[in-house]
Formats: sequence, structure tokens, C-alpha cells
Amino acid sequence: MARQRTLWHHVRLATMDPSRPEPYGRLDGHALIVEDDRVVSIAPLSSLSPASFDGHVVDGGGRWVTPGLIDCHTHLVYGGSRAEEWEKRLTGVPYETIAREGGGILSTVRATRALDEEGLFQASLPRLKALMNEGVTCIEIKSGYGLDLDNELKQLRVARRLGREFAVEIAPTLLAAHAVPPEFVGDADGWIERIADTLIPAAASAGLAEAVDVFCEGVGFSVAQCRRVFDAARAHSLAVKAHAEQLSHRGGAQLVADCGGLSADHLEHLDAAGVHRMAQAGTVAVLLPGAFYFLRETSRPPVEALRRAGVPMAVSSDLNPGTSPFASLRLAMNQACVLFGLTPEEALAGATRHAARALGRGTRMGVLAEGRLADFLVWSVDHPSEIVYSLGTPLLHQRVFRGVARHIALESDS
Repeated sequence: MARQRTLWHHVRLATMDPSRPEPYGRLDGHALIVEDDRVVSIAPLSSLSPASFDGHVVDGGGRWVTPGLIDCHTHLVYGGSRAEEWEKRLTGVPYETIAREGGGILSTVRATRALDEEGLFQASLPRLKALMNEGVTCIEIKSGYGLDLDNELKQLRVARRLGREFAVEIAPTLLAAHAVPPEFVGDADGWIERIADTLIPAAASAGLAEAVDVFCEGVGFSVAQCRRVFDAARAHSLAVKAHAEQLSHRGGAQLVADCGGLSADHLEHLDAAGVHRMAQAGTVAVLLPGAFYFLRETSRPPVEALRRAGVPMAVSSDLNPGTSPFASLRLAMNQACVLFGLTPEEALAGATRHAARALGRGTRMGVLAEGRLADFLVWSVDHPSEIVYSLGTPLLHQRVFRGVARHIALESDS
């Protein structure tokens, strides 16, 4: 079959390539050449003639082009809503009271279990489309609201289906170690053994997960319990990552680093030893300012220490019903600047090249470079910082996924 070739010219490239010395990896006066689903060349316009190019030619109208956005930590597939619970919390009702009344994570578990696969797919579509329509081309989706074999696999099957039917890459993650299910109350160790002996092998053999996550926290699971999950995951060739140091310091980040994990996420209570170990191991720090904002936390991740140590900092929406109900990665990028002190360039890098690395995709996507996947965005902005600065206004002109330009993500590709 003939290769599909496209030349994108009259564009300004924010490559996000750290090997390029200008801010944002900026390149002016260059064109982007795509063959099928890959970028094959970024060439000076002086060496090209768009009029004689053998293929399709696109005039970008002087717009900025960035890599596609990557949301590397979401809980996008779930049932129900916890808006009433949030309203109660705002009026001063303690979480413990809400949980006793049937609220909290187990309310989402009940709602997720109650939906069949089609119902869960339909419930997830608005959230997926919202992220795609602001430029997301790759999304990690965790389970963790099924908390039994059938429903955890149901969540993962829905995540896989979203990736098949829409122009977006899905990275599915098993998060069975999210909470203790009702059937195992008082027996957290028993649930961990069930995850290690049954859920992980089932998800791996079915090809439904590529990574395993844990909630390493006082209200979640201990370091020893999380290590048991990680050992099982690695025995089945699955990558590991963790919700770590969010509410207290437990040593989860060091555990992830010791196990060669992809990322440690949240990190509001990360200490100096954890920063050092993550830097040594190359573990990505995933910052989740949506949860910090929504929970009105006051302890910030040690951004300056991470920066000094050279730990890559990804930024993600943490889209979930309980602590970050925001289907907007651009909002998370803005929050990372305002609440955590990132620069706009760091925030954009956090939602592109560092997010790619946090998903084990650092060599395939996240920067505009030869050989990378042709997932990129064309923005109607005067400067890349506007992508992080201005919220609510539709700035995205085109979303290109695997070399194919799409204006909006409203229709199924099936």
C-alpha cells in the first residue's frame, strides 16, 4: 500500500524536546513531515518546497504545534456521582460520618458494580470526550472501583474498548489495591493475597492491564502489603506504580523506586530520602494538583527538591469521583503552576514528555521528533504558555492522532 505523506508547514513548533536549547524546544521556520502514523522529519523550510511536495500539504496558518497531551493518572471508568457527599463535606460533615452512612469510595464501588459493561462504557464517554476535546491523545485509566475479580476486569475491559473505538491510546492499570472491599472488611491481608494470587494473573493473562497500582497509605495499604502486590505484578511482567505519600509519609515512593516502578503519584508528604531514591531510580513524580485543591490540602509536594534532584515531574488530572472530579488536563496544568509552583513550560512538559515516561512510553510519544508517533496538536495561541494560562476558551484548532487530523472527538471510530 502507498504510504500516506503529509507536510505541515507555516507552523511554529513547541517540540518539548529537551535536546533543543530554546524554551519549549521551540523551532521556527521548520516543517513537520508525517508518513502514516510517524513523524519522519522536522526540516527547515528553506530545504523544502511545499508546492512540489509528494503528498498532502497543510498550511498551519502560523499556529503553534505541540505534542499531544498525555493524562497519565486517571480513574475515568466508574459509575455514579459523589456530588452530594461533597456538598455534605462542605457543610462540615466529617468523612467518617459520610462513610458510615454509605458514602466514600465504597459508594462508587456499589455504583460501578451495579452497571453492566455497556452502562459503564456509556457513563465513561462524556469524561473521555472532554479530555480528548482539549487535546489529550493518550490516557491512563485505572480500575479500583470494582474490588472483586469480575468487576475489576469489567472496568479494564471498558478501558480497552474506549481505546478501540476512539482515536486515543489507553494505558490500562489494575488498581485492585485501592481499598478493602466490603467482603474483606477486617482482612486486608486476605484481599492482598486475592489480588496477588487471582486478580493479577487474570488481568495479565487476558491482556487487560499493562501496569499495577497500589494505594500506599494509612487508610490504604502498608508498604509490606504493597510489596506483595508488586512482587506478583512483576512476576507477570506488569509494570508497577503507586499512590504514595499523599496524606502521610509511609515510604511508598521509595518502595516504587526500589522495585523499578514507573512513577510515584501525589507525593505531598515526600521526604528528602524519597526524592533522592526516586532520582537514583529514574522514577517519575506524578503531581496531582486537582486532588490537592479539592481536598483543600496544605502540604505541597517538594517541587523545588524534585527539580534540584532532576526527578521528572509529570502532571495529571487524577480524574475521579471522590477527590478530583475534573475532566481537564489543562486545568491540572494551570493548578500545578498556581498551587505547586511549576512554570508553564514545566507544566506542559509534565503533560507531554514526562507523562509519556510515567506510562513507559517515553521513546514513542511526548515530544515532536523524528521517529515518534504523529500525535500532535495545533493551537490558536500566540505563545505556548497560553495553553496553561487560559482556561475555558477553546484554543485547540486541530487534534492529530496517528497522523490523522481531527477537529473534535465526538464520534466513535468504529
